[in-house]
Amino acid sequence: MIFAEAFVPSARRLFHRPTRFPIADAHYAMGFSFLYELTADRRHLERVLHFLDELVLSRCPGFEEFCWGYPFDWVWRGGVIKEGTPLITTTPYCYEAFLQMLEIVERDTTESSPLLAINHQLSTIADVNALKAILESIARHAANDIKDFETSETASSCSYTPDDEGGVINAAAYRALLLASASQVFSNDTYGRIADRNLNFVLENQNPDGSWVYAADGVRDFVDHYHTCFVMKALAKIHMLTGDDRCLDALSRGIDYYVANLFAEDGLPKPFARAPRLTVYKRELYDCAECLNLCLLLRNRFPQLNKTLNTVLVGVLNDWIKPDGSFRSRRLHLGWDNVPMHRWGQSQMFRALAFYLCEQSKDEKLKSDTLKTPEDRHSTLRIKDQPQLLNLSPSQLS
Repeated sequence: MIFAEAFVPSARRLFHRPTRFPIADAHYAMGFSFLYELTADRRHLERVLHFLDELVLSRCPGFEEFCWGYPFDWVWRGGVIKEGTPLITTTPYCYEAFLQMLEIVERDTTESSPLLAINHQLSTIADVNALKAILESIARHAANDIKDFETSETASSCSYTPDDEGGVINAAAYRALLLASASQVFSNDTYGRIADRNLNFVLENQNPDGSWVYAADGVRDFVDHYHTCFVMKALAKIHMLTGDDRCLDALSRGIDYYVANLFAEDGLPKPFARAPRLTVYKRELYDCAECLNLCLLLRNRFPQLNKTLNTVLVGVLNDWIKPDGSFRSRRLHLGWDNVPMHRWGQSQMFRALAFYLCEQSKDEKLKSDTLKTPEDRHSTLRIKDQPQLLNLSPSQLS
């Protein structure tokens, strides 16, 4: 299997059928939300509602509240997580996708709004009450079904699923962000207190060099690219919500470590600073996507990330986009893994590029002379230069 992954990645098509993934649907919903914000094009709004409707259908069975996991049995060192088990690393993306739609609905109330025509035709969830009901259900799941494990007087880790022992640092970061948001959306102090303890766990487990290992269990002590991004994205968003300066202190040290240890000499992401095993690839699309997301969140506060953002963006546009509009999945030691996987990088990169376009549009509105030099023109993705991102066919992303 390892040989096939390294040398014949397309062989996986022989063993598995195309499958929907809630985490991918959530990312596509968020990406099209950014494109709708950018263009006010009804087609993008219709795609948002399509993916949110799919999320309603794909929620985990057997649970009272809305929650999501993987549509397959996931084998890991501790056993098997069965198909349909809620994951605190998937559910927050679904929460964020529904929250983004709620913000669109609350903001877009003009008589000419496409929402007025779409309501009740394409979706049953394009109204405030339905969206809030789903969001509140997700928050109850995160607060009650996911378990806490005290690690200090002020901190608790949380379970990855409703049934495991906890200790995974990015899991606590995800839950802290979800509940910090829900505490404000629903004026619920209990959510805020749970979020604070999970946040404290993340902060207390940052290493002196600024890094975070995967888990605080003394075993899974690897430091990798996208999990580091997950943790720092959560801290950045929590700071935006709460103004907690401890997040900024941790991010300052984290960014220094990140830039110094998780990039290759060409300035592009490398998978591990401290690897747990032999790897059969040189670079991952997932790492590039999460790097873009992190840089977009923090570039104004940490200007050194602007160079990283441009380097990775140009690298992706030059080498990772295939003629059919999909993305390569991995750069192997010999050649490429060209099999597009929705869960493993496709949806995350789509969202990241849509987020970039939206943020770039905001920047251009704030300053009339954004591009001053030929170097800037070469290194900056502009909306008009990438029309394919705005005109993807439904069949490519459904």
